[in-house]
Amino acid sequence: MLFVFLAVFSCKKAEEKTRSTEGPKEENLPKIVAFGNSLTAGLGLDTSESYPAVLQKLLQSKGYKYEVINAGVSGDTTAGGVRRIDWSLEPGAQFLILELGANDILRGQPIDLMKENLEQIIQKARSRAVTVLLVQMEAPVNAGPEYRKEAHQAFPDLANQYHLTLIPFFLKGIVGNDRYIQADGTHPNAAGAQILAQNVFQSLQPLLKK
Repeated sequence: MLFVFLAVFSCKKAEEKTRSTEGPKEENLPKIVAFGNSLTAGLGLDTSESYPAVLQKLLQSKGYKYEVINAGVSGDTTAGGVRRIDWSLEPGAQFLILELGANDILRGQPIDLMKENLEQIIQKARSRAVTVLLVQMEAPVNAGPEYRKEAHQAFPDLANQYHLTLIPFFLKGIVGNDRYIQADGTHPNAAGAQILAQNVFQSLQPLLKK
């Protein structure tokens, strides 16, 4: 079943990042940049149904005053993330939710190269005093035991090296459950996006200020 979730990331690439359509738009609010691929972009969903938009509403309901920026690009890789991280970190960015790497794994790219790209993104964010939360990804079963082990270990290794909050496997509770998958059999539906937002919020909340 793990191979199914990885197909999410083979979609054609979107052109630009988009802001969440609901929630505060005040320029002086600290910003949470949701940086990733189709899971973050919300491919197949209305903008208001994407996980960053749901996260925005969840934060507001809990009394947290932040603006969530949807910087997801469908089909993106860690190399693509390196190329666009500078302009994705807007003034006022305080947190970066880094959800990249599954496309690299799907394409069988070297894990060392993936880690190097993720490190560049992390370092660029930290140079701007942006707190990074790293999202754990997993490799498909047919990738082979050695490649799978290396891929899985890459994320906790980076989290430990840079003292980052590691968000557990992003699609936990969604993979293999038709209730949370779109008709294409790969992308989380609106209910699935709700779970993504909850998973992120659980890791993000301890770092937030009211």
